[in-house]
Amino acid sequence: MPLQPFGADLWLADGGVAEVVGFRYPTRMAVVRLSGGGLWIWSPVALTPELRREVEALGEVRHLVAPNSLHHLHLPEWRQVWPAAVLHGAPGLAGRRPDIVFDAELADDPPAAWADDLDQVLVHGNSITTEAVFFHRPSGTVLFTDLIQQFPKGWFRGWRALVARLDLMTQPEPTVPRKFRLAFKDRRAGRAAVERILAWPARTVVMAHGTPVERDGRAFIARAFRWLTG
Repeated sequence: MPLQPFGADLWLADGGVAEVVGFRYPTRMAVVRLSGGGLWIWSPVALTPELRREVEALGEVRHLVAPNSLHHLHLPEWRQVWPAAVLHGAPGLAGRRPDIVFDAELADDPPAAWADDLDQVLVHGNSITTEAVFFHRPSGTVLFTDLIQQFPKGWFRGWRALVARLDLMTQPEPTVPRKFRLAFKDRRAGRAAVERILAWPARTVVMAHGTPVERDGRAFIARAFRWLTG
């Protein structure tokens, strides 16, 4: 089964492998069933027939969410199947993908459509991307996309393994890759966003590239960003 329950009204699905500048990335998406009805899809992966059947069994897809400007590969196929769904893009993504018509741009606060179930904050100040981080209240889960990553031992080989190690992508615990740390040109803005995230009563943490954290989520996030918050 592609969809696996992770908490109250929250499911995860691991997708295929995406290749970016020669590096292979495992992919993961999340599905939230909103209390007002309908489904909220975070960082959609490749839409297989089996995944489509399981999603349709949960309800109607009403929102498709691209949480940063790097996660957009599979939006067209989801939009084709669910044309009535509202497509939300992170800041900067509409300019990168002019072939996709976005209905809304993610902001620092959740829209009314999901404010009862999810909080959100934009992590500003990073030159790679502006990522929207979400908190799903019913399950106590924080959703990170690329700001926190971890790859299993042996995932990369040869020179890529060396680059991944230097980039902190293969640490014992998921953390912020070095390239994202160096890309924070406005550290004050980054700290302000992290402070908002740390105010959430997080129990678990999910990321697009890495093993989910299933306990003490807030303490884990604090460790991951200690280099920024001091």
